[in-house]
Amino acid sequence: HCNPAPSSQSNPVQPSHPAPSTTQSRPGAGVLAARDAGSFRCIQRFLRDIGSAVGDLPPAATALNVSHNAIRRLPPRALAHLPRLRRLDLAFNQLQAVERGAFAGLGALAALDLSHNRLAGLAAGAFQGLGNLSSLLLHHNLLRALDAGAFLPLLGLRSLVLRDNRLRSFRELAGSVRGLRRLRDLDACGNGLTWLGPAGARLPPSLLVLRLCNNSLAGVGGASPDLLRHVRVLDLSYNNISDAASFAQLRLRNVSRLRLLGNPLDVFRVLNVSDVRPRSVDYSGLALGTEGVSRLCRRLRGAGLRQLQLHRNGIRALAEGAFALCPPVGSLDLSWNELRSVGCVAELLSRGQRQGLRSLAVEHNLLKRLPTCEAGALLPRLYNISFRFNRILVVSRRAFGYAPGLRVLHLNINGIADLQKDALQGLRNLTELRLDNNLLTDLYQAGFADLGRLQTLNLRNNHVSVLFPDVFGNLSQLQTLDLGGNNIRHLTGASFRGLRSLRKLYLDGNRLQEISSDIFHPVQATLEVLDLRGNRLQYITKQQSQQPPFMYLHRLYDLKLQAQQPYGLKIIPHRFFQGLTALRSLFLSQNKLLFIPSDVFDDLAQLRYLTLADSSNGMQDLPPGIFKNLTRLESLDLENVGLHSLTLEVFGNLSRLQSLRLAKNELQTVNQSVAQRLGALRYLDLRKCPLSCTCENTWFQTWLNNSRVQVVYLYNYTCDSRQQPAYVYSFDTHVCFLDVGLYLFSGTAPALLLLMVLPLLYHRAYWRLKYHFYILRCWVNERWRRREEERYRYDSFISYNSADEGWVLRELVPNLERGSGRGSFRLCLHHRDFRPGRSIIDNIVDSIYNSRKTICVISRSYLQSEWCSLEIQLASYRLFDELKDVLVLVFLEAIPNAELSAYHRMRKVMLKKTYLSWPPEPEAQRLFWTKLKKALKSNYVEEEEGDFGEEDKLL
Repeated sequence: HCNPAPSSQSNPVQPSHPAPSTTQSRPGAGVLAARDAGSFRCIQRFLRDIGSAVGDLPPAATALNVSHNAIRRLPPRALAHLPRLRRLDLAFNQLQAVERGAFAGLGALAALDLSHNRLAGLAAGAFQGLGNLSSLLLHHNLLRALDAGAFLPLLGLRSLVLRDNRLRSFRELAGSVRGLRRLRDLDACGNGLTWLGPAGARLPPSLLVLRLCNNSLAGVGGASPDLLRHVRVLDLSYNNISDAASFAQLRLRNVSRLRLLGNPLDVFRVLNVSDVRPRSVDYSGLALGTEGVSRLCRRLRGAGLRQLQLHRNGIRALAEGAFALCPPVGSLDLSWNELRSVGCVAELLSRGQRQGLRSLAVEHNLLKRLPTCEAGALLPRLYNISFRFNRILVVSRRAFGYAPGLRVLHLNINGIADLQKDALQGLRNLTELRLDNNLLTDLYQAGFADLGRLQTLNLRNNHVSVLFPDVFGNLSQLQTLDLGGNNIRHLTGASFRGLRSLRKLYLDGNRLQEISSDIFHPVQATLEVLDLRGNRLQYITKQQSQQPPFMYLHRLYDLKLQAQQPYGLKIIPHRFFQGLTALRSLFLSQNKLLFIPSDVFDDLAQLRYLTLADSSNGMQDLPPGIFKNLTRLESLDLENVGLHSLTLEVFGNLSRLQSLRLAKNELQTVNQSVAQRLGALRYLDLRKCPLSCTCENTWFQTWLNNSRVQVVYLYNYTCDSRQQPAYVYSFDTHVCFLDVGLYLFSGTAPALLLLMVLPLLYHRAYWRLKYHFYILRCWVNERWRRREEERYRYDSFISYNSADEGWVLRELVPNLERGSGRGSFRLCLHHRDFRPGRSIIDNIVDSIYNSRKTICVISRSYLQSEWCSLEIQLASYRLFDELKDVLVLVFLEAIPNAELSAYHRMRKVMLKKTYLSWPPEPEAQRLFWTKLKKALKSNYVEEEEGDFGEEDKLL
């Protein structure tokens, strides 16, 4: 799965510094990537086959980058479904062969990169169908041989790069490209070519540039004389050519640039034996020496030279008039030699040459001092001087007196510690001065006194710690001042006095601890770019102690405040950016913000770009309304700021936002309302956010596939899950959609079934269910109440019917309760001992379980009573559960077996328990009470059968 790739970039801000060679700015700072709907990238995705990368690409794709993967083969027609593809990058893979027809269907392809692979050969038909291909890169492979028909299908090829392979035969190379009638540039450097023969080798007449550097050529003999007749640029550098006579065999008259550096070759002998023009030879890297300069000048006599470049020629010194024999030169470049002094440059030239020299470069030499050139010959048209990359320590007074018209002076990357006050005296036309990367400590107004037209001054990476008042007082036309990378601790209102035209001020990398509006007062009318990053600005309160520092910078459009040292800005006071009504780009990244007020951006109505990246230090979510006035904001970078949620209160007004970077935050869900309000969004980065695969993100899955928004590495977003990782773009969302019919059926069907069954159960089994309910209830209560040592409140609970209440009160209670000592019992009677207010069931259960025994007074009335039946059943359950004889039955009248309930008959069969009958004879009643009291005192499961007579047992 490939990601859409940006096709172009537009930078709304100016470069951070005027010189890229000595300064660094954040890549992409202020850049909004414009999305090309047809461009896709699959870089470093660990792909092993091309199908997994391009299988889901649309036919309208025009550019594809699948570099830095592990693809080993290209099967036939692997890309046939992309007929509009114009650029294809397969570099840095593991391709070992290109199969026939691999690029079939790519008739529109114009550029193909197969570099840095493992191709050992190219068979005929490998590039079949690529008739419109104009650029083919095959460098850094393992090519040893080229089939004569390998490149034949490439009728429109104009540039072919075969650098750094293992080709040995130039004849084979020439034969493979002979049929390419539009080929203009062939690069075969870094192979193993040893000669240009045999004579039969031919190159296409269209070839204008031939590069054969870094081979093993010992000469150019053995080839046909017309082999290089049409070539304009010939690079033979870094070979082993020592035979100058071999050049006599070739026609080199049409060569306009011949590079021979890195060969043990006498260039003057080459000029003697060949027809190559002396002015077409690049003399860099040839051992001319000091004497060779004059000898070369004789060869170059005639009309003036546009440029004379003498790199790496071993020149150690130049005497006066060293170039007097040369024709007039427009640009003289003596870099990469061993010069220790050039004196006053005008003395090296003749009088006639001094009018023509416009540019002088003496870089990468050993110069230590620039001497005084107060009087002498002048170079009135010398506009550009560069002494970079030397060892200059001192620049003497009027060191450039020979160049009164100088406009650009580069003295950077030296060791200048002493720039004398009048060293630049007389340079009234100077517009650009670079003194960066030196050892300057002090700056004086007199040193810049004559530089009234200076527009760019670069003093970056020196040791300047103090800016004296009015030091730039005479630089009224200065537009760019770079003081970054110094040791400046304090600035005053006089530091920039006189800079009436200043537009760009760079103060980054210093040690400023505070700034105020007074500092920028002299430049408030013109300043447009201000760089304060990497200083030591900090605030300890949320309120301003004085007026905002940028109060009057109404033209400033670019402000950099990122990475304050050592721990970041942390707190931004209220209304800190007040007055910046024209600001378009604001950089606040790497500041570890703890507090940022909601009114801080209220004045920035013109802001287009804002970054708070890498500011996660406990700030977490942004305060509501912080972006309320940023209606023109186009790019917002909130990477790694600790965000937990996206809310309308924060992002609701960003209607023009095109680029949003939210990588490395704590976002688990994306607010649908926020996404709908961001109607102009075209670029979204959510990498390394713990997105969740939940129903809250169901809409987000659909939105991710919206072709309107470029989502960075869309197919890499995994869900924050401890189980097997799932991908946000493809997690199963079916569980998030309710089947209403199923839920309605599931809810109504049981209800209807219950309504049908309940009446039947009520009619058929009402009492049985009620009985079992009470049994269950008793069992539960008993479980909670059971203890290891039971203590009873009563000796017996009396269960009787109201019809027998007279016998109970008249006979039973007096005989059991009115005894003395061990002959008295505590009885529980419902009318006396039940707790008022409680349910009858609870009273019955408590009375049975708080009594050691239960006496059931049975009569026909008792058996017909529902409550009496319930009481005997509950007492029976306790009997079965505890295995104790807790039940005593007293029959007041004789009842036949047929009239007994099923429960009583079952009990008689299962166990033989105590049954007593009330005798009508007074003599027998005395024995009855004795046996009853004995039964109440018994704790055994079974009584001895001999304890009762046969007449007292119901069989």
